[in-house]
Amino acid sequence: MERPYRVVVGKPGLDGHDRGAKVIARALRDAGFEVIYTGLHQTPEQVVQAVVQEDADALGLSLLSGAHMTLVPKVISELKNAGSEDVLIIVGGIIPEADIIPLMEMGVAQVFTPGSPLATIANWLEVALDERESQLH
Repeated sequence: MERPYRVVVGKPGLDGHDRGAKVIARALRDAGFEVIYTGLHQTPEQVVQAVVQEDADALGLSLLSGAHMTLVPKVISELKNAGSEDVLIIVGGIIPEADIIPLMEMGVAQVFTPGSPLATIANWLEVALDERESQLH
């Protein structure tokens, strides 16, 4: 990591539980990332607005409500509309096994389910962003 990568952690939708998102945000901060947490009850548009304003390298979406197959495509569409389709998207939360491949086919880079070690998530994200950076330059 030549410079600290900027990561927006978003909680789209009506899900009111953000302990996991806050734990991930802190773990990424501790690993050297700059982290912007959008807070609860964000629309896909608000999450993408934060990504654009912060010039984020990655977006982590925390989804526990079961609405991931509706909200993730909206976020991806909004990122494309904003010209930010190069932002790396990771999804975490209660995601059924059957939905992981369809999410990745939509453009999600990785899905982390409950119990994923924090160090594994931070290391995966750093490697993925380093690889993306080396391809861009």
